[in-house]
Amino acid sequence: MSIKSQTETVIILSATIAAIIGAVVASVITAYLSNTLNVSRLANYKNLSNEQINSHIVELIEEESATIAVVERVAPAVVSVVVKKERGQLNPLDDSYPIFVHQFFNNKQLTDSEKKELVEVSSGTGFFVSEDGYVITNKHVITDQGANLFIVNNDGKEIEAKLIDIDPFQDIAVLKVEGGPFISVKFADSDNIKIGQTVIAIGNTLSEFRNTVTKGVVSGINRRITAGNSFNAEVIDEAIQTDAAINPGNSGGPLINLFGEVIGINTAISSAGQDIGFSIPINQAKRAIDDVKKFGKIVRPWLGVRYVLVEPRDKENLKIQYELGAMLVAGDKPEEVAVFEGSPAGVAGLVERDVIIAINNIRLTKNKGLSKLISKYRPGDTISLMYIRNGVVNKLDLILTEYGLEKEKDYEKKN
Repeated sequence: MSIKSQTETVIILSATIAAIIGAVVASVITAYLSNTLNVSRLANYKNLSNEQINSHIVELIEEESATIAVVERVAPAVVSVVVKKERGQLNPLDDSYPIFVHQFFNNKQLTDSEKKELVEVSSGTGFFVSEDGYVITNKHVITDQGANLFIVNNDGKEIEAKLIDIDPFQDIAVLKVEGGPFISVKFADSDNIKIGQTVIAIGNTLSEFRNTVTKGVVSGINRRITAGNSFNAEVIDEAIQTDAAINPGNSGGPLINLFGEVIGINTAISSAGQDIGFSIPINQAKRAIDDVKKFGKIVRPWLGVRYVLVEPRDKENLKIQYELGAMLVAGDKPEEVAVFEGSPAGVAGLVERDVIIAINNIRLTKNKGLSKLISKYRPGDTISLMYIRNGVVNKLDLILTEYGLEKEKDYEKKN
């Protein structure tokens, strides 16, 4: 064979090997991208240059690495919150308990020792917010009267917990665990979250699988929802909406950003909306945590009104310009009055159908509802309130009181 022929053979062989390697590499890249990217993002894959493909791969690897690192850092601070009751306290006809609870009865008479045995009746999720053992969770997770509370940490160790207080206005409860130091979370500023940002939810899925991780994006903010169950439901203003799966048992767990900071407390899902999840902004919980550390309880300012948010019907011709108002309305039940007797609002003279439009000259907006503006103050603070009555704008000053003190005073008078 001549030198020329040998050279041509080598060139052909090299080209063949290069083609094979190129095909293998392309197949690997395609398979990787297919498993990682949405199919719609691959539509123009054939038109991408090698540099663009490499850039996509680097982005995916960096995002995956960031997610893993964040979960590894935050997961030790996440706990299962377990609610237990003595078997003798359980009602076998109570359908709110799981099936396995009813199996304990078996239609037989319990002995004294069997009556005192603790049985798990429900569970949720929580997370440490301080090294000295404060845990935050949802109020609806721990509302069973006469129950014993426990947390199960990331290592599977069960520790008894004490209920410190529940928030009267938010689906928030603060527990305390002795011991430590414990690994705790870091907080973000939930006022700065953006629609579309990546978030991760960690929780006790289905009350069985601890520290389950789901990932998604913030798909909405400032939502108004009802959380809890049919026995204990309440309205949550300014909720964070996410498509990260929040399954039963995840209630009370953290919603975190890619910096490993908590932006919200997972609290509810909407089955009507293909299991869209909702979280309480963490800024609404910061005050509760600070209060229990300082006062031993959650201290909330009280205005004493019941309201619905309304927008002006005719913005163009309306003489009184406002973006959003809080109309004072009564509910269907006799106790659901528009203005509570003896409350700051009642003493100041507010009545049903009044529309509050500003607090201390700060107008109500979709991002600044009435509850959010009021929550920034303390009991004893004087606020200036602007409201509309019969088409006329009025102003008045009132002093906020502490929620619950009126009930305590009534109790002391009666006893």
